[in-house]
Amino acid sequence: MSKEDYVSLTVNPCKMCMPMGVVNATYGIKGCMTILHGSQGCSTYIRRHMATHFNEPIDIASSSLTEQGTVYGGEKNLLKGLKNLIKLYNPEVIAIATTCLAETIGEDIVRISKIFEEKNPNEKVKLIPISSPGYGGTQFGGYFSALRGIVENVEMKEEKNNKVNIVTGPISPADTRKIKDILGDFNLDYILLPDISENLDGIHKKVYERLPENGTSIEDISFMAGARMTIELTTFVDDNSSVGKYLEENYGVKNIRLNLPRGIRDTDNFLNVLSNISGEKIPEKYVKERGRYLDAMIDSHKYNAEGRIAIFGEPDYVYSTVRMVLEIGVFPVLIATGDVCPSLEKALYEEVKELADALFIEDFKIIDDADFVDIEKYSIKLGANILIGNSDGRRIEEKYNIPLIRGGFPIHDRVGGQRILSIGYEGSLSISDSITNMILDRKHSVFRETTFNKYYKGEKKMKSLEEKKVVTIKDKTKTHPCFSCESAHKYARMHLPIAPKCNISCNYCYRKYDCVNESRPGVTTEVLSPVKAFEKYKFVKSKMPNLKVIGIAGPGDALANFDNVRETLKLIRADNPEMTFCISTNGLMLPFYAEELINLGVSHVTVTMNGINPHIISKIYKYVNYLGVTYTGMEGAEILLTNQLSGIKYLTERGIVVKVNIVMLKGINDKHIYDVTKKAKELGVEITNIMQMIPVKGSVFENMPLVSNIEINEMRKKCGENIKQMFHCKQCRADAIGTLNNDQGLKLSMELKDKKVSGRHLKFAVATRSGMTIDMHFGQAEEFYIYEYRNDTVMFLEKRNVDRYCNGEANCKSDSKIEKLIKTIDDCNGVISLRIGEEPKKKLKENNIRIFTSCERIEDAVAIFAKEIINKSEREYAIK
Repeated sequence: MSKEDYVSLTVNPCKMCMPMGVVNATYGIKGCMTILHGSQGCSTYIRRHMATHFNEPIDIASSSLTEQGTVYGGEKNLLKGLKNLIKLYNPEVIAIATTCLAETIGEDIVRISKIFEEKNPNEKVKLIPISSPGYGGTQFGGYFSALRGIVENVEMKEEKNNKVNIVTGPISPADTRKIKDILGDFNLDYILLPDISENLDGIHKKVYERLPENGTSIEDISFMAGARMTIELTTFVDDNSSVGKYLEENYGVKNIRLNLPRGIRDTDNFLNVLSNISGEKIPEKYVKERGRYLDAMIDSHKYNAEGRIAIFGEPDYVYSTVRMVLEIGVFPVLIATGDVCPSLEKALYEEVKELADALFIEDFKIIDDADFVDIEKYSIKLGANILIGNSDGRRIEEKYNIPLIRGGFPIHDRVGGQRILSIGYEGSLSISDSITNMILDRKHSVFRETTFNKYYKGEKKMKSLEEKKVVTIKDKTKTHPCFSCESAHKYARMHLPIAPKCNISCNYCYRKYDCVNESRPGVTTEVLSPVKAFEKYKFVKSKMPNLKVIGIAGPGDALANFDNVRETLKLIRADNPEMTFCISTNGLMLPFYAEELINLGVSHVTVTMNGINPHIISKIYKYVNYLGVTYTGMEGAEILLTNQLSGIKYLTERGIVVKVNIVMLKGINDKHIYDVTKKAKELGVEITNIMQMIPVKGSVFENMPLVSNIEINEMRKKCGENIKQMFHCKQCRADAIGTLNNDQGLKLSMELKDKKVSGRHLKFAVATRSGMTIDMHFGQAEEFYIYEYRNDTVMFLEKRNVDRYCNGEANCKSDSKIEKLIKTIDDCNGVISLRIGEEPKKKLKENNIRIFTSCERIEDAVAIFAKEIINKSEREYAIK
């Protein structure tokens, strides 16, 4: 084995190599010794992996000591090696397996075996040549090639007998013992190939036996041709390597192929088949084991839905384990095998998709020919919180703190890999408990660790940081028009309407924000994506040198749209480190995002808090949607109030300037506002703003009698005993721009649109399969062709893949498919597709992306729709 081969195996140990599989299989044959025809490095590599996994001494011979000896003296060395092997070990069987170098030079081990037998007619040893190039396949393939080679080279006894052949894939000695126990309980006369139950997990002996004393004998194998039938416990063995297929085609022995008996369905099937063959009822002990397993599944189901598992290893191991975890309600986000096994996805996709739909999970991955680079990448992208596979996954475990449940081969950083029972009801129950307990352990340990690291900064460090921050924030407050009356007519602020969603329903609000003639909170003429918001900010900044504050006040709630907020603020902060950031929120999600707001440089936060009595609050809000659950009445009010109070306290203790807005509602909270301002002062709030309700048609309170300006000002004066009051509030729109007394938002928005159109520079995203015509539905697109229209010329710019996975953002798992599509094209003026659904249309309009449908040539369609945009914009501007 060359250095490069060894490195590739280290990177991709879930594949291992074919010679490894040969040794694993032949160690289940009684009196068998394996010689690897190739360099000493191969036998050393394989011996090390097997010895650390099975914790048993492993004897493997090699025909050569160097690469040079293999290439220039391969045949001679193998003949000499066989003579020495017989002299030292006196084996009954010798399996001769090729390795990389021998295969590269085309060594014919079948011919060399015959030459040895001709030259040594007195030797009774059975030679079994097995072609197993280390670079040409995997352990899985090598394992079955070895079994097929053994059966093909044994002289068969074709007389019919009552035996049943059982051929297993790569399983543990403990699993092999379980298979034997089950077969015995059905009183079957069987031949098990291979039988590693004792050879690779033996008892302690004072004298070391150099050859496998137990296992399947050559004599037993010779009876397989006359057996009643063959049961192969494998799903993905290739027909060319199948023992059952060979016996069926050459000796007429019926072949049945079953999945490994792991989980309820496949164990049930295995036991039912044995019951039909033997004529025996399923023993009572298995009925009880099944019932106990079902009871355990019921006990753990309430935890298992939180599991997002990545499963990797050999095809049979992966397939049966996936089927088991689907039964217990854990979702496999990543299914990976190192084998070239495209049928794995075909066998599992529909079953996995069914659970994905039930759990509202959009993304999962089934891959073959995988290495650990792939496994690591997709485990992170798809949000895996548990790994199941061999111990080489420990690198991912250590790097990303994703716990690994060890299974399969090899397990070389723990003892007991050979004693892992994973089949039957008992083995399945053991794995199921391990998974559930890992989910619980990770949930509690990660929550505590994450919370500690996120919020605990150390007393001295925190104090110095806060002192420095308070000084900076006080300076910024002087130029904030809402917090300083002196600045109200001097400095400009800009509200960016990037937050359309809201998580509460206020009885004085109606979710309509597309009116150009209203001036109140929650109203905007458009909703911007972060990229378009940044583009508009740069335009306004060029027009307004007195711009000092960027605010996010809707049209929904800033923290219900935190991905947009985060991205927008990062873009602006990179452009202007000194800009003041201000956020308005209802406070429901404040405890979750307060720390990140501080880290983003937000210095001013406004929280609308209309009461501190849950009974009063419950009259103001229709519902509260908290973490995906809708609460009403007192329950919703208590959740909202608790989060508002804790969030405000967290911010003020860290030097953030907080303003509390209070909508004065006649007959509901008007007698309660004094207590709210008193509580605000206790929490460290800087200023409160008592506002008149603006009646909105369609809202619950549209006909409520309003408090007068006199009543508002009297309440402000009274509450001024508790805390500073704001008297100059204009109750601004979500897209307000300019000083408080001179809102230029609509004017500047029109100027920006006119500037874009006058340049005749438009960008379109096209959904196409052929790349020539528009022939794809918007929702089916996995990539978009991006075209530019500039000065009456259509140009192709690039292809963009739709990112189906997360790239490390904290909340990216919540993105819907539509949101991912829109993120891919959010800098485009329009999208062109064959068809498009109503929901995507709504979302695209919210992001100010125009929608067109066509089946024309791409270039023709882009030119037509670009001119349509330009002409329409010019008409709208003329009307204005």
